[in-house]
Amino acid sequence: MGNARRLPPWLKMQRASGENYSRIKNLTLKYNLHTICSSGNCPNIGECWNAGTATFMILGDICTRSCRFCATKTGKPLPPDENEPARLADAVKKLGLSHCVITSVDRDDLPDGGASFWAKTITEVKKENPGITIEALIPDFDGKEENIKKVIDTQPDILSHNLETVKRLTPLIRTKAKYDRSLSVIRFIAGSGIPAKSGLMLGLGETEEEILETMDDLLEAGCSILTLGQYLKPADGYMEPVAYISPEKFAEYRKIGLSKGFTFVESGPLVRSSWHAEKHIGAR
Repeated sequence: MGNARRLPPWLKMQRASGENYSRIKNLTLKYNLHTICSSGNCPNIGECWNAGTATFMILGDICTRSCRFCATKTGKPLPPDENEPARLADAVKKLGLSHCVITSVDRDDLPDGGASFWAKTITEVKKENPGITIEALIPDFDGKEENIKKVIDTQPDILSHNLETVKRLTPLIRTKAKYDRSLSVIRFIAGSGIPAKSGLMLGLGETEEEILETMDDLLEAGCSILTLGQYLKPADGYMEPVAYISPEKFAEYRKIGLSKGFTFVESGPLVRSSWHAEKHIGAR
């Protein structure tokens, strides 16, 4: 662990530049698409975009929630753009992607939380890109199973919902989401037969015991793929990290997670839920 004010040397990020980076940036602007990479100030934007991968964010870039760890804008969103699914499908085709990660803002303003729009988007992307694999990183839809099922019915290859942190810290950093409700979302996904995935941010003040308990809770809910990464303050005005976890500790947590029964554990300071996501296909 290190000083919470100064970034330790292992948190150096790749520069956000290069041919692929420019191509993705220009394409998202041309098609009027959003990515969590830029909206969330992700530290891996340089590495991922240079590698030709991005996580697309549907339903606009204004979230109805204001979690203390996330840089996505919050407020009153615009109505869903009915042409967005077709634009996204076309952009994915232009990029020549074989694997696509899709996420969204929370849309508590919509009757189904945006679930039918999610279904339309995945269907459109699959139709325009035969053979593509898709990971859907969904909000909790208030835990309503009929809405989660709308996404399940489109059969993404991986269905992900992030728990984000341990139970004790959940009320401090997530405005509306609840720990047990997120677990119930993961349980419902796992029960559908689609691989369930979740992610945690470390360095928010959790103890090692709490991390291991959270792993057990996720496994009990049927989660098979786990990502563990360092929380970093995305901009001024957000929570400061309480601690910086060393790469060695992350490696230890990966070993523990695998020994406990996760099929795949991605664990490291710069890991985010969609980092190297194409590797998670087939993990059950």
